[in-house]
This record gives sequence, structure tokens and C-alpha cells, in this order.
Amino acid sequence: MIEQLLTPPMAVAEAFQDDTGGPGLYAAEERLVSGAVPRRRREFTTVRACARRALAELRIPPAPILHGERGAPVWPAGVVGSMTHCEGYRAAAVAYAGDLATIGIDAEPNLPIRSSGTRERVTVPEERAWLSPLEVRRPEVSWDRLVFSAKESVYKAWFPLTGRWLGFDQAVVTVDPDRGTFHARLLVPGPKIGGSRLSGFAGGWMLRDGILLTAIALTHSAVSLTGRTPLADRVPVSLRHATASVPAR
Repeated sequence: MIEQLLTPPMAVAEAFQDDTGGPGLYAAEERLVSGAVPRRRREFTTVRACARRALAELRIPPAPILHGERGAPVWPAGVVGSMTHCEGYRAAAVAYAGDLATIGIDAEPNLPIRSSGTRERVTVPEERAWLSPLEVRRPEVSWDRLVFSAKESVYKAWFPLTGRWLGFDQAVVTVDPDRGTFHARLLVPGPKIGGSRLSGFAGGWMLRDGILLTAIALTHSAVSLTGRTPLADRVPVSLRHATASVPAR
């Protein structure tokens, strides 16, 4: 599914169920989940199998994918990538670092955020102003969950570029409900790419089989290969507004 949001030069692999008879984990990966419950172990194993399949498309030999700072995956040298998993879905996307600056993907169930406290924690007032009208007009999509997913993809794309945390209240997400795109405007200084400081990230989203998917892929010229919107400060960004968000990282 997610390959509809991510095209070459990216390589993508996904799974809809865990293959318990697969190749398994490397010893170093085993140590990361030695005390994990079976469900966590299965999703950890399957998403890494997806990552190795995607890396194989780039002709990169299999290797352990360990945790770095703040739990971010450590990719082989010369590779950028992102992984995600939710109930019934696992995926990984990778590319050569010479082709792309960063990738961020996320998958979430198409279910609304039940807790009002959580909803307020992961959204900002500007987002909440758009959320309620859109939920009435287009109830088939859990828009708050979609904005949460978009912020997760933003963080996964942001962290490899900055090495810094990005809170839910440090970006404002807007969604185009018809075009399947979103934009996240940063409320803190962004990293420099191609000589210009980023003011935000653009990406794509889709809903398929009860799963919300969001994705960001940014070139070294600060152009998104998903949202198709240049993101450097020198380029004006205009997208139709509508929003939503969700739980903790």
C-alpha cells in the first residue's frame, strides 16, 4: 500500500501479518527485545524483515538494525530510512543517502482518539479549529488520528536531520482531504538543507483497509517526493487547511 506514497528512488517492503517462520533476528537485535512480550517481539521481528527486504532492493546485504539515540533505527552507512508498525501492518522504506536527505513513514489504525486529554496534548489550537468541522463533513476518516500519524512521520524525518526532539506542539499540521497531502509548519527553527532552512515538511497520506498511512521523503534540494511541495523558506507554501492529531511517542 505505502508504495503508492513512496516512489523510486525509494525501496519499500510491507507485511500484513507476522511470519513466525521467517529468518528471525540477529543476536544484537535479540538483545533489544529479550524481555519483550510476544506481540512486541513479533512486530519488531517482522518490521526488520521488511527493512532487510527493502535494503535488498538497493543491493545492500542484510545486517542488524539496532537502536540509536531516542530509539531511532541505525541504518547501514549510506542509507536513510524509516520503519513503522501498527495492528495488522508493518512497513519499511529506504533509499541511498545520496538520493534523499530523509524519509519518515507512519501507519495507524483508522480509529479516533478517545481521550480528550490526549487529543489536546498532541494538537495545538490552530489544528483543533479545523478538526471538528472536518470530522462532521468527512466522518469516514479519523482525522485526529491522521494528524497524529503525520506528526509521527514528521518526527521520523526531522530527527535524522537534527538529532533533536520535536514535540507535538512544535509543528502545526494541515491536511488536504481531497488530494491526499499534508503540510507540517515548524514552530521551531528547522534544519538547513540545500543551503536553506526548512520551515516545514510536506507529505502524502492515504486510507486503505482500515489503516491510515503517512509518508515524507525529502530530497537534498528540499523538495518533497510525496507532497510535491518545495519546503525551503524561500518558497511559499499554500495548502488547503484541515487538521487532527494523537498519542505519545
